Amino acid sequence: MPASDFSAGEYNTRLSRTRAAMSRAGVNTLIVTDPSNMAWLTGYDGWSFYVPQAVIVPPTGAPIWWGRPQDKAGAAQTTWLTADDLLDWPEEHVQHPDHHPYETLVQHLRDRDLTQALGVEMDNYYYSAKSHDVLLQAFGAAQVTDATGLVNWQRAVKSPTELEMMRKAGQLTAHMHATLRAGFREGRPKHELVAEVQAAGVAGLPGLAGDYPAIAPIAPSGREASASHITWNDRPLVPDEATYFEISGCFHRYHCPASRTLFLGKPPADILRAEAAVLRAIDDVLAQAKPGVSCEDVAACVYESFAKAGYIKGNRTGYPIGLSYPPDWGERTMSLRPGDSTKLQAGMAFHLMPGLWTSDWGIAITESFEVTKDGGKPLADIPRELVVVDA
Repeated sequence: MPASDFSAGEYNTRLSRTRAAMSRAGVNTLIVTDPSNMAWLTGYDGWSFYVPQAVIVPPTGAPIWWGRPQDKAGAAQTTWLTADDLLDWPEEHVQHPDHHPYETLVQHLRDRDLTQALGVEMDNYYYSAKSHDVLLQAFGAAQVTDATGLVNWQRAVKSPTELEMMRKAGQLTAHMHATLRAGFREGRPKHELVAEVQAAGVAGLPGLAGDYPAIAPIAPSGREASASHITWNDRPLVPDEATYFEISGCFHRYHCPASRTLFLGKPPADILRAEAAVLRAIDDVLAQAKPGVSCEDVAACVYESFAKAGYIKGNRTGYPIGLSYPPDWGERTMSLRPGDSTKLQAGMAFHLMPGLWTSDWGIAITESFEVTKDGGKPLADIPRELVVVDA
């Protein structure tokens, strides 16, 4: 996601919103380690999140990118920052038993008098216990506070440019599902089908190239589908099993996930009943998802539809999406579930997940949508009905 995808004005707006949130939280200097948040603030894009890296947001001035020396060239190419804003740590500290890169970050912060009221993303995949310990040892617990989600919440309402990128990702997602439907047949090893679908997502469409998604394809069949996050295997597709595929196109790191369920042979009555409940739930949610409506009120559409069909759903039914890196394309803020009173705003985007898992099978038909004044507007055009293929 090169910084050139967005205007300087948009990046300034993002930075202003982040600093306002920092002020409300009593944070003077923010250390951002979530690569999605790093990219959102600066445009930085690279598969470098397996080593310590960060974007530091000081009270004034430009953010600072900090990472491994050999990744600095990538920061220069993908961010809007100047060379003076790019810092690194010694290459010999890569997975060194006696030294840690954060020791260098400590010195950078001291050199710039950024040692007071530090905010860190503690509940984040990319911020380690060792990194935190180094900061505590240097500055003391009183100067290091938890700022988990601070940037994530600023990303909740998408700009028009972001939504357009998500629609392009939706075109890729639709292309992947069309490839899936065309290639789904009895006896075909599932890994071959998954490979074809992934290739379609990366090869993309004329004028629309794909990127790697934040989550690998989820593709369980039969009893495997009673578990919600099994990927794939080399087992051939066989009759009398439902298989659901949760996949997403990715355009410049923006996502539009969608699940669809396919069945070889004649679907049994319980799966058809579940399909009807899921489709009704999606229609009800899209009608309800308007600005001012709460997350829990939107979610109630799903739980009520399932209850009418005699099913109980025991998990959340949606989450916000947008820009992301592995291992998750969710934004990790609000959820469509009971108890979340967050009010929807125009421009928010969600992955609606009315999946249903029993002890013997699972069905997932999902929809990514934008919140508008008229309700939820799907970000991709994909047939929702159960895909039934003759065995």
